[in-house]
Amino acid sequence: MKLFRLLSFLLAWAVFACSPETPEGPLGEYETGVLIANEGAFGANDGEVFHYVPESETLKTNVFETVNGRPFAGLLQAIVEQQGRMYLVANTGKVEIVNPKDFKSIGAVTADLVQPRSLASSRDKLYIADWGPYDANFNNPDSYVAVVNSLDGGSVAKKIKVPSRPESVFADGNFLYIANQAAGKLTILSTSTDAIVGSEDVLGAPEKLQIINGRLFLYARDADRIYFHEINRGNQRILSTRTFTLSDATADFAKGERDDIYVITSSGWPDYNDAVAKINLETEKIIKADWYAGSGFYGIGFDPNTKQVFVANHAGFTGNGTVSILDANGQETKKLNVGRGPNGFFMNQPANPS
Repeated sequence: MKLFRLLSFLLAWAVFACSPETPEGPLGEYETGVLIANEGAFGANDGEVFHYVPESETLKTNVFETVNGRPFAGLLQAIVEQQGRMYLVANTGKVEIVNPKDFKSIGAVTADLVQPRSLASSRDKLYIADWGPYDANFNNPDSYVAVVNSLDGGSVAKKIKVPSRPESVFADGNFLYIANQAAGKLTILSTSTDAIVGSEDVLGAPEKLQIINGRLFLYARDADRIYFHEINRGNQRILSTRTFTLSDATADFAKGERDDIYVITSSGWPDYNDAVAKINLETEKIIKADWYAGSGFYGIGFDPNTKQVFVANHAGFTGNGTVSILDANGQETKKLNVGRGPNGFFMNQPANPS
C-alpha cells in the first residue's frame, strides 16, 4: 500500500511538472511591456530596440547596446519571438538572437544574407526570408529562403530559391508559408524536405502572414483595395478572401479587439497625407477610413493588455521619431520620443498581470 501511494504521488507530481500551466518562473524585464523597433537611418545603420512599460510609463532606450556592450549596427526590420528566443532581423544582412528575459546575446546569423525581411522556425531550424540582391533594374529575381540548422544561429546551410521578394513567413506543422510580395504568390515549402511543394497566385501584393482569432490570414494590397486571404491549414490553399475598398493602404496593419483591424494608409511623396483606417474583418466593413490622421506614419501595433493603439512616426528620418499612443476613440493620450525610424512593435505581457 505504501509503495502504491508513493507511485501515485510521483505520477501526480510528474503530470503537474509537465503541465503547460506550471509556472516557469518570474518573467524577465523585457518579457513585459512593449518593445519598439527603431529601424535606423540608411547608411548610419543605427537601428535599436526601445522598451516601454505602460503601467509605469517608463521608457528604456538602446536596449541591445546597453545590455550587450556593442551597437546593434544594422537597419532593424523586425522583432520575432520563436521557441524561447528573440530574433532581431536586420535588412542589412544579419539576424541577432537574444534571450527575451534579459536581451543578452545568444548568437547571430551574419553571413550569406543580403536583405532579410522576416523569420520563422520549425523544429530545430531557422527559415529566413531574403529578397536577395537587386539587379540593374532594381528587381529581385534571385530571392531565397535561407536555412540555418540551429535555433541559436550560425552559418547558412542552404538557400532555397523562391519567387521575388519573400516578405513574410509562417511555420505551421510540416509547412512554411511564404508571402512573395513582388511575385504576387503564396508559396508553400515542406520543412521535412526543404522543397517547394506548392504555389498559388493571390489578389494583391502579399505582405504579411498572421494568425487572427485562431485562423491564418495572408494580408495583401493594391492601389485601391486590401485583401485578407484565409488559408486552409489542412491543404495549404486559399480558403476565402475578404476584400475592402481602401485606397493607398500600406503594408502595416495591426489586429485590435475581436474582429477589428487597424491599417495605415498613405498618399506617399510628396504630401504624405496619412491615416489609420479601422475596419472589421468579419463584417467586411470599413468602420472609419480616417480613424486617426496625420503624416509620417511608419508602423502600428495594438497592445491587448491596455487596449491602446501605438502609431510610429518616422519624422522624415531627419532625426529621431515618435510614437503616439491612442485610446479607443483614436485620441492621443501620450507621445514617446524614440529612435530613428520606428517601424513596429512587439507586445509582451503586462508588467503586473492581475
